[in-house]
Amino acid sequence: PDFSMWLPEQVGASVGKKGETVKQQDVVLYGFGRIGRLLARILLERSSSLGANLRLRAVVVRKNTENDLEKRASLLARDSVHGPFKGTIKVDAENNTIIANGLPVRFIYSSDPTTVDYTEYGIEDALLVDNTGRWRDVPGLTQHLERPGISRVLLTAPGKGDMKNIVFGVNDSIITDDDKILSAASCTTNAITPALKVLDDVYGVERGHVETVHAFTNDQNLIDNFHKGDRRGRSAVLNMVITETGAARAVSKALPQLEGKLTGNAIRVPTPDVSMAILNVKLAKPAGSKDELNEVFRQVALSGELRRQIGYSDSHEAVSTDFVGSRNAGVVDALATVVTDDSAILYVWYDNEFGYSCQVVRVLERMAGEEAPSYPTK
Repeated sequence: PDFSMWLPEQVGASVGKKGETVKQQDVVLYGFGRIGRLLARILLERSSSLGANLRLRAVVVRKNTENDLEKRASLLARDSVHGPFKGTIKVDAENNTIIANGLPVRFIYSSDPTTVDYTEYGIEDALLVDNTGRWRDVPGLTQHLERPGISRVLLTAPGKGDMKNIVFGVNDSIITDDDKILSAASCTTNAITPALKVLDDVYGVERGHVETVHAFTNDQNLIDNFHKGDRRGRSAVLNMVITETGAARAVSKALPQLEGKLTGNAIRVPTPDVSMAILNVKLAKPAGSKDELNEVFRQVALSGELRRQIGYSDSHEAVSTDFVGSRNAGVVDALATVVTDDSAILYVWYDNEFGYSCQVVRVLERMAGEEAPSYPTK
């Protein structure tokens, strides 16, 4: 179908409420793996709505094959976990462009960020999202910032050093216009930090342990083979694999009052998406009963400040696949909650791919000076 009739007449702008022109913020994705493709889906979905301010302009990848663009388009169109792309995807090979729902996205082939001049593609003042995880400190990510056309950088992995790690809903208020390089932390940190904030605000958290039951990821082997990491060389689809996670320690970057109070570990399990975090915490004051603690989270999920981050489930039949596509950072499983005096165990489901990607886009919106409305309003 021809979508041109729906596109704004003015390039780089969209029509907002009452017909006023809204300036759009260019976005570039550096990397096109699991998170990169889901970010593309969300951004393209948002671009079709009135007043959308984030505009996906380009994706930077390394060229792997002669038909690389066709393969990238196919991966965007079809996903074994998240289903088909909602809309149409066409390939303009001559211009290295994928046209999704009528919106052109330029693919720039480069293996070195210092070689790209984004202004050559009409991209100005763009937000660049690094999905590769190759560089996690300020010096490494500054390579992007020094390129023409890029004004700010967001990392989709835990940032090292003094970089601000943002968990949207918890500490996004610390973002300033002077912050040129930010981290959106990890999927697990985003899943557990909002719930820990609620526990700390209401009861106080004295100490705790976070155990993550995590879906396997691309850095593991399908079958036993050499791997530089411990245990990850063993088959991801045949084994539960104990590994480390820095998510518990990383919580303190968003909630400094929990510094040194949390430990953590992780078990990778043979499922492709949706993970669970088990929060075992000692509280400063008794939580009362299981029902009382669950009611706190039910109210937060319904109308609290963290309602986009925290979901709530009390289904007797809920299993991991029911949370594929969840837009929450994490969903509390109320039936699994355990309360004993001043100790509480909370089970939190999270789509470690899509839910996290939604959090990343929320940070992007904040960096762009906009925020999509949510209901009920605050």
